[in-house]
Amino acid sequence: MKVLLTGANGYIGRRLKKHLMAQDIDLRLLVRNPKTIENHSQRKIEVYKGDTFNVDSLERALKGVDVAYYLIHSLESENYRELDKQSAKNFLDAAIKQHVKRIIYLGGLGIKESASAHLLSRIETGEILSSRPDDIQTVWIRAGVIIGSGSTSFEIIRHLIEKLPVMVTPKWVNTLAQPIAVDDVIDYLDYSKDLDYQKNLVIDIGSQKMTYKEMMLVASGVLGLHRWIFPLPILTIKLSSYWLNLFTPVPYNVAKSLIEGLSSEVVIQNDNASRYYPQIKPKSFKESVKRAIGQMEENQVISRWSDAGGGHGHLEENYINEFAKSVLMDRQKLSIVGISPDIVYKTFCSIGGKHGWFRYNWLWKIRGFVDKLFGGAGLNRGRRDKKVLRIGESVDFWRVEDLIPNKRLLLYAQMKVPGKAWLEFLIKDNELIQTAYFLPRGILGRMYWYAMMPIHFLIFRDMAHSIIERSKIY
Repeated sequence: MKVLLTGANGYIGRRLKKHLMAQDIDLRLLVRNPKTIENHSQRKIEVYKGDTFNVDSLERALKGVDVAYYLIHSLESENYRELDKQSAKNFLDAAIKQHVKRIIYLGGLGIKESASAHLLSRIETGEILSSRPDDIQTVWIRAGVIIGSGSTSFEIIRHLIEKLPVMVTPKWVNTLAQPIAVDDVIDYLDYSKDLDYQKNLVIDIGSQKMTYKEMMLVASGVLGLHRWIFPLPILTIKLSSYWLNLFTPVPYNVAKSLIEGLSSEVVIQNDNASRYYPQIKPKSFKESVKRAIGQMEENQVISRWSDAGGGHGHLEENYINEFAKSVLMDRQKLSIVGISPDIVYKTFCSIGGKHGWFRYNWLWKIRGFVDKLFGGAGLNRGRRDKKVLRIGESVDFWRVEDLIPNKRLLLYAQMKVPGKAWLEFLIKDNELIQTAYFLPRGILGRMYWYAMMPIHFLIFRDMAHSIIERSKIY
């Protein structure tokens, strides 16, 4: 069987990729930037460069494929509904043209009449992919709240209950949902490729019905915390979104879409999961939370909601052109004679998250708080692994743009800033070269850079020296 996986760098896609790689199938990936696929993976799978808006690349990737996974959505864009429709239509047309036998799509639970704009877009995508049953079969899996280490829902719940002993919440905390463990989602997706059924099928998946308030209380019990939640009907969507943005890792645009979706129930509408997948017994919400916490404690987080975009757009290769245009920069050069380059590399790759930024962490925290006030992600996202990085994942309010072992780390700034910024660590000719690049947007961008110069002088100079000092005692 030849299988195409799209969205391979996303939260679900990265986990499904690992699951499929362990099987005796021919796996092919369609990604925007092949550099985001780890080297060890490329030896076992085919990697095609392209996306669903480039029909030629899409058709090449689908040629000879039996089953195609569609794990794509465009939530980060303002016109995401139209983009989602066009993407789904392109994928359907190309799959039919290349004689693909089955499309497997992961969408969201919800009723079209009462769905939010975000959920409605997911439903519309499923309807498009299922619109030509005489030409291709579509297996449409619908999930609600996905619980797992690094998932959006789990991160929101965890941050709220860890930071707020008493919560005054919007009325949506009493909305019913049916959460499901991410491992169960992966099992449903996996079994779908081998399903002995020839017609279109919609499968709603989930565990027990719970309100969001019940979820937070159960999760707090698992964490050994006592929490009090008081719903108030007067909190608006906008105010709730800012509140969620301030206390959790999600940026405002993602928080707003989630809050809008929480006003309607996301519960199972059919029993197809038990009828066609009797071998899967969904874990309870409590079991899901315990497993997620265990993976975090053991540093075994496979993927995070912020992978390959962090809620601020897709990772592209064309950053190099903008990077070269940067007109303002701060550069530090320090000798590493007597220190192994791989130690220096490991040191600067440990930056961010719980390790902090070596010195002046209080300044970084202030910058993170300011970013939150303007709807950004702030420092709350942290990092997936305390030592290992990979292209496309987030480190606080940065994204890993490029990574060359024992030589280079390039970070792209995802904080709210009037322009575009990068932070590069480069090992060359027995030197550590640390450079902050800035491409300002108009006069405001230049004013921002020069106003920040005194702070930049402190943090960037001391950051480079700290990397050398820590490398000596690594």
